[in-house]
Amino acid sequence: MSNPNLVIDSKQFRNALGAFATGVTIVTTRDGEGTDVGLTASSFNSVSLEPPMILWSLAKTSGSLSAFMTGDYFAVHVLAAEQQSLSDRFSKRGIDKFAGLELERGPGQVPLLGDCAARFKCKTSFRYEGGDHIIFVGEVIEFDHSAHPPLAFHGGKYAKVHPRALENPVDVEDVNSSFNKDYLGFLLGVASMQLYQPVRKDWQQLGLTECGYFVLSVLAAGKHKTQGQIEELLKPSGHRLGDEELGKLLQAELVTVQGDGPARQFDLTSRGHEYAVKLFVQAKSSEQKAIAGLDWDDLALLKNLLKKVIRNTRN
Repeated sequence: MSNPNLVIDSKQFRNALGAFATGVTIVTTRDGEGTDVGLTASSFNSVSLEPPMILWSLAKTSGSLSAFMTGDYFAVHVLAAEQQSLSDRFSKRGIDKFAGLELERGPGQVPLLGDCAARFKCKTSFRYEGGDHIIFVGEVIEFDHSAHPPLAFHGGKYAKVHPRALENPVDVEDVNSSFNKDYLGFLLGVASMQLYQPVRKDWQQLGLTECGYFVLSVLAAGKHKTQGQIEELLKPSGHRLGDEELGKLLQAELVTVQGDGPARQFDLTSRGHEYAVKLFVQAKSSEQKAIAGLDWDDLALLKNLLKKVIRNTRN
């Protein structure tokens, strides 16, 4: 719940957000009159692998907003390190941003730029209000990528990515601590609960049970799952997709069932996809807060170590 008495300095807030390094993208579309529209954006993230979905956001005050609100298609270009001038061009107003550029055309005749690190051609699936921005979620129809290193942005400045091998973690000083403070299971449990709590509030508000939330997450990650496949993926959570839980999801029109018997297949409905995306957005927001202060190497090391722990503790 927001605190109406909390006063945040917008300039300092922007500076704080700048501590998070991002890639740089140009998002393009075509308005109702057939005019090419494009802008520079760093608010880009993945949503789902099956179906392939991505999201980005645009300020409500942007002059390009109406084109993206009415357009059915858009393209996201992840810029290469050598394309800083292109980023500068598309961040300006009142100029013909496409003048002199060699363009390709994507779905809906959306303009496509060349020589990018990656390109995602998308059909708009959902639009959500997010404070002073609109969040656009698109299903990826086509994509391509190259070996070009990406352009990065950090602290209000452009940067280049210099990949490097992870160094061996520094030995932690052996200190006397309580069982709670030093036990890996306790630390992982606390971190998990703190990450999970905001998402829990959201799925409860949507009328879901914990098992229902996990089922949506499983189906959002892959189509055409049988009941046996879903239950296998649910095992770590301790849940089982019984008839009662399945009935709730069907009654809420969140999932569909095709076929009979053990081979019947489950998929998300459009409403189920919308619920899953909303919960994913909240989960990513919770994650960003949790990793504040970690640099790229710290985060990569943390994820790799957690994957090892998961593999070592599988039954």
